[in-house]
Amino acid sequence: MAAPLPGRCAFFVEKKKRFCKMIVATGKRFCGEHATMEEGGIFTNQSLYRLLDKHLKKCNSRQKPTPLFMCQVSLCELSRSQVQSLLARLNAAAGDLQCDVEDSVLSHSVIQDELNNPKNGDSAHKHLKQQSSILGHLEALGLLGRGRCFVEFGAGRGKLSHWIHEALKTPEYPEAQEDLQLLLVERCSTRFKVDGKHQDAGVAFERLQVDIEHLDLSKVPLLRRHQLPVVAVGKHLCGAATVCPGDLVWFLSNRVLAGQTAGLFDYV
Repeated sequence: MAAPLPGRCAFFVEKKKRFCKMIVATGKRFCGEHATMEEGGIFTNQSLYRLLDKHLKKCNSRQKPTPLFMCQVSLCELSRSQVQSLLARLNAAAGDLQCDVEDSVLSHSVIQDELNNPKNGDSAHKHLKQQSSILGHLEALGLLGRGRCFVEFGAGRGKLSHWIHEALKTPEYPEAQEDLQLLLVERCSTRFKVDGKHQDAGVAFERLQVDIEHLDLSKVPLLRRHQLPVVAVGKHLCGAATVCPGDLVWFLSNRVLAGQTAGLFDYV
């Protein structure tokens, strides 16, 4: 049997009757693919366990400890009186809903330059228009201001919170201070998040990876620490959350700490 080529993997591929041609690191005999092999080409249990333990420490799919703000309760676990109380609150929340909703598209000046940017395609322009309208409605309702914590449900990449932050910058204070908090709630791990743009912005910009149905805002450290009034926003919510915005507003007003709570949702 011929020896492996210099600088190449020493693992013999039985099926191809030759040595592996992958380049090895300095001082190593095997490539990354065959690094767990013994000289005879057999996996060792010890090396496998070592690699598995290393992988589990960084794997995104690993089981993680349950955060304090998560509260998983099934209806089956509730007593009859608790279910009746829940139904009564749902009916009360639904009774306050405005069923005859008219289309009202507003805008906000902070996004105008980006809306006019010819580099944005149709999809990007659609999202910018929606975000601009939400900011316009927040401003019209007197909710777009400092001294609040904005909780974005179904945050995705966090663009809506990004524009809220941009809208609340002032010439005197170009970076938002401690009187503004942005809490992003998203159940999935999202790529290309805009969170990184706000790491040094002097603003509490935090993200929770949790399903809305398991979120207990009264246990979120950021809200407990500063206890600012909460404004709930959301541009796009998937699943059952789109069916009951009134229930979500009730959920906020009953489970968040003392303070003014409001909800604004734009479904597209």
